[in-house]
Amino acid sequence: MKKINILDQITANDALSILKTLAARDKQYELIIEQLAREFLSNVDIEDVASDVFDALDMLDVDDLYSSSGSTRYGYVDPNERSWEMFEEALEPFEKQLKKYYKLSMFNAAKIYCMGILKGIFMYDEEGGSEFADWVTDAPGENFQRIFDDWKKEQKNPAVLAEMENFIKKNCHGI
Repeated sequence: MKKINILDQITANDALSILKTLAARDKQYELIIEQLAREFLSNVDIEDVASDVFDALDMLDVDDLYSSSGSTRYGYVDPNERSWEMFEEALEPFEKQLKKYYKLSMFNAAKIYCMGILKGIFMYDEEGGSEFADWVTDAPGENFQRIFDDWKKEQKNPAVLAEMENFIKKNCHGI
C-alpha cells in the first residue's frame, strides 16, 4: 500500500498553524520560515501582476452592474457610482497586497508590484472592450494616478522615483 503524504492532505489553515507552532518552538525555525516567506513574497513579476489586474478588471460584467444599481428595495443606486465602486473593488486585493509589501518594508517588491498594477490598469484602459468599460471611461486614469500617488508617498528614494517614472513613460504612455 502506498504511503500517503500528510502534507498533501492538510489545509492552508492547518499549514499556517503548523508553521506558527514550529516557529514558536524553535527560534532557528522561525528565522528560516521568515526568510522563506520573504523569498516567496519577493518573487514578483510585473507581467504576471499586470495580467492579473487586467483580468480582474476585464471580468467586470455589465449585467452585474445592472443588477446592483438602479431602483432597489433600499432606494436608488446610481449606475455610474456603482460602476466606479465595482472598478475600485476589483483593484482592492492588489492594493492590499501592495500595502503588505510596505508593512514588511519590502520596498523593491512594492515597486515591482506597483508597476504591475499600473501596467494592468493601462492595459485595461487600452484593450478593455467590454460593455462595462463604457461605464468607467475615466476610472482607469484616475485610479492609475491615485495608486501611483499613494506609492510615491511611501517612496523617498529619488532614484527609485525616477525608475518608476521611466517605467510609466515606456509602458503606460497616454493614460
